[in-house]
Amino acid sequence: MHVDFASITAYQRYKLMASLIVPRPIALVTTINADGVVNAAPFSMFNMLGEEPPLVMISVNLLASGGLKDTAANIVESGQFVVHLADEAIAAKMHACGEALPADQSELDKVGLTTAPSVEIVPPRIAEAPVAFECALWETIRTDSRLIFFGKVLHLHAREGLIDTQAWRVSLQDYFPVGRFGASFYVTTRDRFSLEDEAGKVRETEIDRI
Repeated sequence: MHVDFASITAYQRYKLMASLIVPRPIALVTTINADGVVNAAPFSMFNMLGEEPPLVMISVNLLASGGLKDTAANIVESGQFVVHLADEAIAAKMHACGEALPADQSELDKVGLTTAPSVEIVPPRIAEAPVAFECALWETIRTDSRLIFFGKVLHLHAREGLIDTQAWRVSLQDYFPVGRFGASFYVTTRDRFSLEDEAGKVRETEIDRI
């Protein structure tokens, strides 16, 4: 079949793209407003963009009124945010952070997650998250439907034992992030496989040896 994207609505394009471009990593983002209230919200339009400079991207949709969600408003105001990767242990609480709350209420308080101080920025990180990236705003792109934020990673926080800082390798056998699938479905990352050659030997590339 063929779909002409110019002939369908933005919502229809969103439904198709968000259910076909999967699975996607999920950024659980903390920001802070001028009154000191910590906001937390999940975004699956998120990914790594590069390492020099170390950049991540999150895409935040505008409200129906054209206004900004709390996360976007706080990033625009402060230029700072923390991106967390959610694993199986906090998946339910991550999802619950997607509920709309007034700007003077913190999602972290409601779902039972706790904060820990960041090193260089004001928004705190989530203590229970396996990974947290402190980010400073690098660039913003505005489209008709979204604000797309590029963040430069200043500091990485990881659960104890997750990273070998001698070899700079992640202990993937101890890392179980969840991903976003279509609609409200999520996937785990436990079903893993390596590609092998005809002799049954794992095909190793340069990236595997980093």
